[in-house]
Amino acid sequence: MKQIRMSIITIQLGQCGNQVGHEVFHAICTDLHSTHGLCSRKENDSYQAACTERFFSEEKHGGEISWDAIPFPLFIPTARAVLVDMEPKVIGQTVSMASRSGSWKYGHRSHFCQKQGSGNNWANGFCVHGPKHKEAIMNLVQKEVEKCDRLSGFLTIMSMAGGTGSGLGAFVTASLRDAYPNSFLLNHVIWPYGTGEVIVQNYNSVLTLSHLYQFSDGLLVHENDAIHKICAQLMNIKQISFQDVNRVIAHQLGTIFQPAYSSKGVTQYSRSPLGDLMEALVPHPEFKMLGLRNIPQMSENSLAYTTFAWPGLLKHLRQMLIANATMEEGIDWQVRPPLPGLAPSMKQSLNKMARFNTSIANLVTLRGKDVQSADLGGFQDPALYTSWLSAPDTLTAWKTPRAFNKYEKSASLVSNSQFLLKPIDSVVGKAWKMFASKAYVHQYTKFGIEEEDFLDCFTALEQVIASYASL
Repeated sequence: MKQIRMSIITIQLGQCGNQVGHEVFHAICTDLHSTHGLCSRKENDSYQAACTERFFSEEKHGGEISWDAIPFPLFIPTARAVLVDMEPKVIGQTVSMASRSGSWKYGHRSHFCQKQGSGNNWANGFCVHGPKHKEAIMNLVQKEVEKCDRLSGFLTIMSMAGGTGSGLGAFVTASLRDAYPNSFLLNHVIWPYGTGEVIVQNYNSVLTLSHLYQFSDGLLVHENDAIHKICAQLMNIKQISFQDVNRVIAHQLGTIFQPAYSSKGVTQYSRSPLGDLMEALVPHPEFKMLGLRNIPQMSENSLAYTTFAWPGLLKHLRQMLIANATMEEGIDWQVRPPLPGLAPSMKQSLNKMARFNTSIANLVTLRGKDVQSADLGGFQDPALYTSWLSAPDTLTAWKTPRAFNKYEKSASLVSNSQFLLKPIDSVVGKAWKMFASKAYVHQYTKFGIEEEDFLDCFTALEQVIASYASL
């Protein structure tokens, strides 16, 4: 009997979303064909089948696919994805790069683009392009949905800084929620560089975050500055390009979205990947900011000469969590969890002084050799978590003996914690300063966003900040 697995449809929005989305499918496909599985043939076949069903649609030729048995030209898996941009250039490049790879492709009619962009203006994407092109975009989504036996939900990939990814992305998110109220919706958001790529990026970010918070089940955030540091310090890349940054993001996403066994049972891979993720990490709709860290991460040259043991990897990962470090280099080892038994107000002020990052819930995924021997006791310490959740609900573990992309052992952590407090506070502060002096506001009002809308967005994000600060 064939096990029914659920599929994820990826919606790539804007230039950044399309470039990152391409790298995600590339990383997943590379992992699928990897010979470093370090597990039995049966285990590998099961992993490949689960991954294929999750991310790719197959040409119907009866029976299940065995990746090893099929010569490439006969079967090229097609990404379960919809590509949207207001300019044709990036989508054209993305689609042709996938085709040239020979190992996967995008669907023949899975993309929508126009001739002119959104000019880095959120209101243009949300109020003009969104309503105008809604029908065409949602028709593409529906075609992808019809190809799934069972739909787990949608993963949108978008940037917050520009106009199409952020404005049109927020509009498409609202449309997805409306059209598919029972499907899970995870927004993957790329947080702009602090130094700024776009002068109005703080406005765009505030408008995007507050709208996504209304419709999304979870927001998984990658900060460009943090990924840039990983490229420089861990990957030893001298001149860092957007592609380098996107590859690191894609690698990290692959470590959580590739199949793994949930702790409930070790006989089958998780059937509803997005549902299981939300169940593990989002116990309350007020708290849906998710951060992702993984370990180890290094250049391929170094990888060949390095060995890892689970206790060391998990000790570093735990300290990365509590000291809010995004990589294993330069962690502050002085940060410690607060002592048990402190009053909540006392705990908050001590945490602030000690820069301790309080969690609501964590999901740890372990892949590779000897995963069953790995001890996650350090992540079960009640001192790491807010007091209103009981210990069994705070930590979820997924494991698989199948290694991921050349790493003999790897661990990733998705955390619902205070990790974004500072960045959100900073973005809201900068945007408010500009708004108070009415800078650039006219560029938004001419497309239909009123000052009242800005104020509602500021209020919504101040509430998010207050909620996370009170943990």
